[in-house]
Amino acid sequence: MEEYLRKNRDLWDALTPIHARSEFYDVESFKSGKSSLMPIEREELGDVSGRSLLHLQCHFGLDTLSWARLGAVATGVDFSGEAINLARRLSAETGIKADFICADIYDLPDVLQGRFDIVFTSYGVLCWLPDLTRWADVVSHFLRPGGAFYMVEFHPLLTVFDDSANGVQLRPTHSYFPGPEPMEFERTGSYADSTVLLDRPSYEWTHSLGDVVSALATAGLRIDFLHEFPVCCSRALPSMTQDDEGWWRLEGDNLPLTFSIKATKDSTL
Repeated sequence: MEEYLRKNRDLWDALTPIHARSEFYDVESFKSGKSSLMPIEREELGDVSGRSLLHLQCHFGLDTLSWARLGAVATGVDFSGEAINLARRLSAETGIKADFICADIYDLPDVLQGRFDIVFTSYGVLCWLPDLTRWADVVSHFLRPGGAFYMVEFHPLLTVFDDSANGVQLRPTHSYFPGPEPMEFERTGSYADSTVLLDRPSYEWTHSLGDVVSALATAGLRIDFLHEFPVCCSRALPSMTQDDEGWWRLEGDNLPLTFSIKATKDSTL
């Protein structure tokens, strides 16, 4: 397991400078005032002004800093040292105050003190986590009583289909249900820039929607809502097309592509 996580961390260290100069992340527009947040999370999480917010798996911090621009007292966490260093530089360059911590999620209770009004995570995070039970325990650990956990994520149904460049048909190639070992991929490019040559492996874990909900409920969180959407923030499958608002869709809008969950920690805990 440690070897899987080490290689994934090496991958994200290598991806950080590629993503920082990509059109996908568009860092220059962010510096000029554009938010990196999508409408779903902004609308569903609502006003964060004056509230403490912990962002898990923050990459190089654009969403963390975007929440801070909206008034949150924000802290971002990621296991990539390269990503956290860049996040800190962006915070200093833009003058947006936020704290950034380099740590594996599972080790976070050993290096970070305090509790938060909001714990947040989004888009492409769960597949890098081997153990959702431990993840949910960390979420609960950092929520103050009555605090809210919010996540928005690619729907796990997406992992079933062929996402190769030739996969123009919705052809199931993977199981929806998790196996005993992670899926191994040879990464030759990035979702943010398909032209780069990385030649690095990644190890990703499958989690069903039931796994996610059950882990949070077992950790003592009350599920306030679970929403599913026929849109995606990026082109996760070759057969997707982009609409006028920037969302990626499948023809007919017949399948869920994104889900969101909001959960509350019992005020007595």
